[in-house]
Parts: sequence; structure tokens; C-alpha cells
Amino acid sequence: MQFSVRTTNYQKQSMLNICDADLLGKKIIEGELTMHISENYYGERFIEKDEAEFLLNISSIINMAGKETVSLALKLGIGSKNAVKIISGVPFLIIFNM
Repeated sequence: MQFSVRTTNYQKQSMLNICDADLLGKKIIEGELTMHISENYYGERFIEKDEAEFLLNISSIINMAGKETVSLALKLGIGSKNAVKIISGVPFLIIFNM
């Protein structure tokens, strides 16, 4: 499984935007809500699971989308199942560790 990531600094914190690679460029629609999994936000480069684990563990702010991505974060003890939002079957999770 590959992941698509973009890393940046936001207010002196490391920010990671990460999603399942197969979601990149897709629009998720539920009712009047539309989420675009854009290359501008998530698409800097593709990585494998071991690098995804590393980045998830060192990042202060994490925006994630996709079953594999969210599942990996929860397995690593990052976030809570209760905080996961599902939009049209796609899980989303945001983490802030300030």
C-alpha cells in the first residue's frame, strides 16, 4: 500500500497531510458536502508504509484521509476511533499535538 503525503511547517510545528494513494485527485461527496482530495494538499510524493509510520509518529499536526491511512494511525496509537469522521465511506482524522 502506498500513501501520498505533503509535509510542511505551520506555526513552527511539523504538519503532515497524508492519504491513501488511490484517493489522490478524487472528490468525496455526501449530500451537499464535497471534499476534494487534491494534489495541492496531499500530493507532494508517494511513500511506503514504513515511512508513513515514521512521519505519523513525528508530526505535530496530521490531516489524514482513507481507510489504510486512518487504520495505520489508530494502530500506532495516534488518535481515537471516536474522532474519526466518515464521509461517503471514507474515514477522515485530524490530529493536533501542540
